[in-house]
Amino acid sequence: MISLAAAFNQNILSMLIVGFVVVFIGLLLKRMEQPLIVAYIITGIFLGPSGIAFIDNIELVEELGELGLILLLFFIGMEISLPELVKLWKTSLFGTLIQIIASILVIYLLGYFFDWDIEQIIVVAFVISLSSSAVVIKLLENNNEINTSIGQNVISILLMQDMLIVPMLIITDLLGGQKPSNTEIAMQIGGGLLILVIFIVILRKGKIKLPFSNWMETDHELQVFIAILFSFGFASFTSYLGLSAALGAFFAGIIVHATDTKEWFHDSLHAFRVSFVSMFFVSVGMLINIQFLMNNLLIISLMVLSVFITNHFINTFTLHLFCKNWRSSVYGGALLAQIGELSFILATTAYLSDVIDVMIYQLIISTISITLLLSPFWILATKKLTEKFAPKSKIPEIGIYKNE
Repeated sequence: MISLAAAFNQNILSMLIVGFVVVFIGLLLKRMEQPLIVAYIITGIFLGPSGIAFIDNIELVEELGELGLILLLFFIGMEISLPELVKLWKTSLFGTLIQIIASILVIYLLGYFFDWDIEQIIVVAFVISLSSSAVVIKLLENNNEINTSIGQNVISILLMQDMLIVPMLIITDLLGGQKPSNTEIAMQIGGGLLILVIFIVILRKGKIKLPFSNWMETDHELQVFIAILFSFGFASFTSYLGLSAALGAFFAGIIVHATDTKEWFHDSLHAFRVSFVSMFFVSVGMLINIQFLMNNLLIISLMVLSVFITNHFINTFTLHLFCKNWRSSVYGGALLAQIGELSFILATTAYLSDVIDVMIYQLIISTISITLLLSPFWILATKKLTEKFAPKSKIPEIGIYKNE
């Protein structure tokens, strides 16, 4: 009992210190007009193994961060109109496929230089082709850009990437000599079909009504638990079927958007979302191994630079095919230039399947973490440049400009 109490008190102290450091660094960065995401990651570096090693229960922080991702996708789902999202299917589908193919070509050239085999090249290409829903959605939300044209196009691409994580994981297992069972494949297909049916129902009806919604309108405490059950229930269900938990939460949010209950869902979970999302970025900072980074500075720098330039160029080109606006497309390309959080799962799967060795695994983890850290700066720099060269007579949209 004493040891349990001691561990519990240590966790409380850890969360207290995390909060203090986030506030301190956040206030400094706010004076430099930088987002809190950077403060979260720097906090993780400072308190993690590469810093003062104050937090030893890294697993707890990672688990809280996973909850944050689920809530983040649930909230963004609540802001999305499914009929409007379906209209962007060409952008999401072809944009993602172009991204994956181009990533394979670029990594093939880089892998040839470092003597990687084809399995390693495919895995690394998969890793860099996924952008970060957590970073992008948080920045779009902070800048009130979610419902803009470029915001909707970017989100449609992120959603398609989240859905393609499943076949990517299957291919990664196959590269390692592991084959998913027929049961697992059947569950994944069944889950996908069920989600498709729900989508069709929402598209046909437009508005739906949740059971007992009238009883919950005035009971705030009950609303909190209903919102938790709804968001995490869908996430758990899709995860059980072998799909992404975050994807399930996103679909749950879309369902809520089609009801008249969005406001109290938002109010009930907002504080939880802020707390848990911050833990995700803190956990990213803890993954950055400063010693490994310094020992492999050249190759990591090359990989980070290659990722930003490649992803930015590919996504700019793809968005311009459908948006027909270079300035908005350049900004959208910057939003999608980093590597996403789901790539951690891909890298871990490849490592456990012996597709990549520990050296490449550490390189991938370091590259993902650094791109997440630098992404807000890359996006802000791109945004300022596009605003600088945009004619003042144009109508502003998300700091860029509407129809040229």
